[in-house]
Amino acid sequence: MAQTEEFGEELADFVRRVAELKAARSVPNDDLPTVLDAALFELDHVADQLWPWYERLTATGTSNPSSTDRQEQQLLKTIFQRLPLPVALTDRETVVRRLNFAGANFTGVRAGYATGRPLSGFLAHADRAAFRSQTAAVARGDGDRSLTVHLQQRPSVAVHATLTALRPSGEPRTAVLVVLQPAGARVPSAESGPGPVPDLGETTRHAALMDLLDAMTTALLTEPSKTRAAVLERAARVLHGRFADWVVADEGAARLCRTTVLGPADQQDIQTGDLEAQDPSACPLVVEAARGGSTALQVRPEDPDAFGRDASDAPVLIRANVTSLLCVPLTVNGAVQGVITLFRTGARLAFSMAEAQAMDMMSRHIALSLRNLDRR
Repeated sequence: MAQTEEFGEELADFVRRVAELKAARSVPNDDLPTVLDAALFELDHVADQLWPWYERLTATGTSNPSSTDRQEQQLLKTIFQRLPLPVALTDRETVVRRLNFAGANFTGVRAGYATGRPLSGFLAHADRAAFRSQTAAVARGDGDRSLTVHLQQRPSVAVHATLTALRPSGEPRTAVLVVLQPAGARVPSAESGPGPVPDLGETTRHAALMDLLDAMTTALLTEPSKTRAAVLERAARVLHGRFADWVVADEGAARLCRTTVLGPADQQDIQTGDLEAQDPSACPLVVEAARGGSTALQVRPEDPDAFGRDASDAPVLIRANVTSLLCVPLTVNGAVQGVITLFRTGARLAFSMAEAQAMDMMSRHIALSLRNLDRR
């Protein structure tokens, strides 16, 4: 029975990856060979693994995992964390289970933030389907793989990803160890000289985020607001323009009320009035954020109705030409105070994981301001 269930999971994973590969047909022509390679790997998997496995189902047996010494496990965990190379441990869906110190520095994402999130989400959009497919291939025992990907924060830098399978003791599923290195980089050694020169573009983006955090804190503390709507409007004006083309603020949780909409002055296809008249409860992204209290980061949103429709029954994301979005709940002590949604449109660079982290921090500051206002 256990093997039958595992076979069913493998088959469901295969069907989902095929759907992702179909969706990847829209990537630029230069990226299509990578997608084609991934599709060929999936076909090989069906011919070489799934069909023989189906024929062997009645004959295969299972074995119980052996126990290991706790001290040895602790030693291995310590070695993992202290490795000088960026290393992540993921499952077959690329969800991060562990990210070492070097990996956190290399990706620019805190280990605690990365854990539980797909590693593919930190990559450029065109690389995600191939990375997920290769990770799944390694997890099911098709051998080690390597491919070149690009981090979402630094899309111009090619990164060499090496994937190998691990079977943690006492666990029924195979994990995947992912090692990341800049393409052409050498393994660091004790004799190496000073570290690499910091990337000027990355440093500039980090400084811009620090300025934005400072501006938000200043706006919230300089002059106390008298209403919750005023708090949201003040926060929205800090974010508008410099951080997002559109800022939409909804107050409440169980009953959402739209308080602020700021958009680009030169927008022709859709006006702020179209979003102001919209019912927030008709926006699936907003409702989900208010209900679950989790941030949504999407690049090239696949569902055109994710932010609902306007009065003309046209999808808002299509009319506003949204290329990336952040939908962030304003949460304090588990209670949602409201939701802020940010759009970037046209050719503007998509939201990065680092920007999502910064927005997550600002959302807590805004939520605290809303809660403190209620206590006056």
